[in-house]
Amino acid sequence: MNKLKKNILLGKNKFILFFYIIFFFNTVFGQDIILEGNYLEIKVLDKVSSKNYNLKIKINEKKVFKNISIKALKCKNSEFDDNPEITAYLQVIDLKRSNNDEVFVFNGWTFSSSPTLRPFDHPVYDIWITKCY
Repeated sequence: MNKLKKNILLGKNKFILFFYIIFFFNTVFGQDIILEGNYLEIKVLDKVSSKNYNLKIKINEKKVFKNISIKALKCKNSEFDDNPEITAYLQVIDLKRSNNDEVFVFNGWTFSSSPTLRPFDHPVYDIWITKCY
């Protein structure tokens, strides 16, 4: 009977040790995945000059680039490493337009893997998401 109690206690201790090891590895190695970011990097293509520009935008702040104003309200990274996806909620205003009926050139979610899902339609500029951190 005494030997049976020792075996049960030894089994419980191994079980508890196993969960402590899993908890340790999860806290140490699982923290580098950031789902929501504070900054968004986008690439802007000027279709007239064929030049690319990289812009870093802080979330909830406007960034004026030439004739457009870009505001990122939110950006998220995907939870899965095998198929990385970045989504961002953008509001883009054309500063040269005098028509007040159309406030935003683009207002909505955009995706890094398929930007044509909700296309950003501007005659001079094109925008792609590159990074969220």
